[in-house]
Amino acid sequence: MWQIFHKNNTSPFQIIIIGFSLVILLGSLMLMLPISTQSGTTTSFLDSLFTATSAVCVTGLVIHDTATYWSEFGQFIIILLIQIGGLGVVTVAGAFSILSGRKIGLIQRSTMQEAIAAPKVGGVVRLTGFILKTALVAEMVGAAVMLPTFWREFGLVKGVWYALFHSISAFCNAGFDLMGIKAPFSSLTDYSDNPVISLTIPLLIIIGGIGFLTWDDIRTNHLHISRYRMQSKVILTVTCGLILIPSIYFYFFEFAQAPLKERLLLSFFQAVTPRTAGFNTADLNAMSESGQSIITVLMLVGGSPGSTAGGMKITTLAVLLANAMAVFRRSEFPHFFNRRIAREIVSQAATIFMMYLTLPLAGGLIISRLEEQPILDCLFETASAIGTVGLSLGLTPQLQTASHLILIVLMFFGRVGGLTLIFATLSNTQHSSARLPQEHITVG
Repeated sequence: MWQIFHKNNTSPFQIIIIGFSLVILLGSLMLMLPISTQSGTTTSFLDSLFTATSAVCVTGLVIHDTATYWSEFGQFIIILLIQIGGLGVVTVAGAFSILSGRKIGLIQRSTMQEAIAAPKVGGVVRLTGFILKTALVAEMVGAAVMLPTFWREFGLVKGVWYALFHSISAFCNAGFDLMGIKAPFSSLTDYSDNPVISLTIPLLIIIGGIGFLTWDDIRTNHLHISRYRMQSKVILTVTCGLILIPSIYFYFFEFAQAPLKERLLLSFFQAVTPRTAGFNTADLNAMSESGQSIITVLMLVGGSPGSTAGGMKITTLAVLLANAMAVFRRSEFPHFFNRRIAREIVSQAATIFMMYLTLPLAGGLIISRLEEQPILDCLFETASAIGTVGLSLGLTPQLQTASHLILIVLMFFGRVGGLTLIFATLSNTQHSSARLPQEHITVG
């Protein structure tokens, strides 16, 4: 496969998009098989495509309840797609090449570098091995912690499957669950006061969403934070803020009527999960519009670069905030931890921010018009799709074909990334060093 791409001068960005597309298509065909459903019937291509896209793009939006519609075989295909999508199609392909003993050439290394957002080509093979080991350990530990709870409730065999499924889904920030056997599309609401589930799932989400480069930094430098890369420091700082501030809001304004223990668990869980995970322990429809709006914003922000999470990325938000602070201080360059940020990065962040505002807004307006549904509900669904989150107010299963296609496009965009799509499209564009005359324009 690598040789074919190399001969056709395919760019790393194009390889990433083609890889994701092929896995989604193959997953769709597998889910169309009668063996994939509990009823033994063939699922339509659109429904299978939607589910496969949601799984590979680690989103969690579903048309059919995962537990009651799909068979064990179908659920296995879904969790396999989630694992591939969470680690990255290119990372998984690179891992097979490494395990088979094949030589990893420059084009493969360059593609793997773009896929995992590594700062340089050197060491990318070692980093790929570290990613696989980290994922395996985190998912196995998470499953082991949740196993006693599911064992008591569902028995040993099903308990093992449920623990493994939810651990992989949480670490990959996917949000697929098997709790529809209790109530369709109920997610983890039955475990709102269970500390084992309500703490393990968010911790897995955080571990997967922080990013493998950050964990590599932590492994290398341990608690010597001053030695961390500037990006790792930014990711850890912003992540803490994006968990703490919403938790405080939810604690005081959304779950004030719940008992203290459940109130704390609910607040923490709902603060973590919107940033691309898709599980919920609270009834989202019962929350205020303010609470739903905060969740919508968190869904757009997403996780970290080089992680299992999608969305705009918290580093994009951090760069924009730093740039705003630089403008307020009349400073020429934004900076973090005494390190200057290049103007090129600021321009890229602004471009990504614009896309993550306009695309879900446009999609929400179109769906609202087509379906005659409240605009806020539609924006919640489109933000969930482009943020690869999977949280829903129950609207997605009711939508028509055109609306489902819009969500599919948004999910793919959110996982692959806006810049990847742009660079893949414009990879052969000739760059000119000539500059046009400059003229002043007033803004603000």
